[in-house]
Amino acid sequence: MQSSVIQNRYIQSDPNVCGGEPVLSGTRIPVRTIVVWTQEGKSVDEIAAMYPNLTHAMIHDALSFYYDHRDLIDRLIQENVVEHQMEATAGAPWRKRSSTLTRT
Repeated sequence: MQSSVIQNRYIQSDPNVCGGEPVLSGTRIPVRTIVVWTQEGKSVDEIAAMYPNLTHAMIHDALSFYYDHRDLIDRLIQENVVEHQMEATAGAPWRKRSSTLTRT
């Protein structure tokens, strides 16, 4: 499968990487992760310190991508919170074995 065409230099979307979710190129770090960190008050400098393989330009590009695709990234953020995943998988037999989603 081919990667989707994305205009941002440091963002890629490949169906073989994180299910096609937009990530920082050469990593498995989703754009949504960078956005959540900034929403929680982290600066670009702090994020770069947490992920030494990311440059400031990469982080800024992720934020630029977010502003151009806010609906998509906000949806991905919502879909990846534990509460949403618990609701989406309620009653699934594997949930009884999950160490993450066993809360009720």
